[in-house]
Amino acid sequence: MSPAATAADELMRGLVEEHGGPLYGYVLRLTGDPGRAEDVVQETLLRAWRHPSVLGARPVRAWLFTVARNLVVDQHRARQARPQETGDEALAVVPADDELEKAVESWAVAEALASLRPEHREVLLETYYRGRSVKEASEVLGIPAGTVKSRTYYALRALKLALEERGLAP
Repeated sequence: MSPAATAADELMRGLVEEHGGPLYGYVLRLTGDPGRAEDVVQETLLRAWRHPSVLGARPVRAWLFTVARNLVVDQHRARQARPQETGDEALAVVPADDELEKAVESWAVAEALASLRPEHREVLLETYYRGRSVKEASEVLGIPAGTVKSRTYYALRALKLALEERGLAP
């Protein structure tokens, strides 16, 4: 090791031993975050190591505290300038792939239902979506039960064709 490297190492060891603890406490009070405080202290000491000539010209602790405060202010301004970071709780709001797939599929089914003739759509809505029996559907629609059965048969065939056109039926 060269004498210059040894001197720089000694300088840094001395800075850390003498000023590391108070500098960390100061930055922790400014940030309130131990992780960020450690990062700021490390960056401050790195700047001192890069510019050892500055340390001899002024009081060391005052210079270190000023650099640390400036770093905290710069980080704060940088965070204010960009969109706020989100944690994992924001991801919980985003639907899973299965839910997205189901939503797209339900839109396609609704679109296929809308393409059916009105009397076929009415019968399917009453019997499948509202869960009514043939008798109940015939009473609600005001048509005979046999008509409900035949319309349901033809409506299902038309719906299957409409879904096949959209790539959803096997």
